[in-house]
Amino acid sequence: MIRRIALVALLAIAQPALADSLMPQAPLANTQLADPVKEAAAQELMLSIRCLVCQGQSIADSDAEMAADMRSLIRTRVQAGERPEAIRSWLVERYGNWVTYDPPLDMATAPLWIAPLLLLGFGLFLARGRFRRRR
Repeated sequence: MIRRIALVALLAIAQPALADSLMPQAPLANTQLADPVKEAAAQELMLSIRCLVCQGQSIADSDAEMAADMRSLIRTRVQAGERPEAIRSWLVERYGNWVTYDPPLDMATAPLWIAPLLLLGFGLFLARGRFRRRR
């Protein structure tokens, strides 16, 4: 009985270690391009693309394997001469508008753009009423 409990405890502790992939890392995931202009363009694009695993980080900041694969893909395409706008369009087409930190204004994202303005207006309206009463 004690052996079974010890085995379960060891497996529970080892669980995160078993989650690591055995796949080799993508070639340009953590290696900068030789051309500093192309690397700067790739870095700028990577900072504006959301990690699909972490969700709150850009792929430039994330340690997730998928983010590393996406960094490698971006560097490979930039190195081949593809424009960052074309790469962004391809990523949005593949993963949806959610992948970018700057989604376009359309019917699905309109509440994201309009709600802060409405809340700001409502706050100003409340503040205006508060200041009027004090006079």
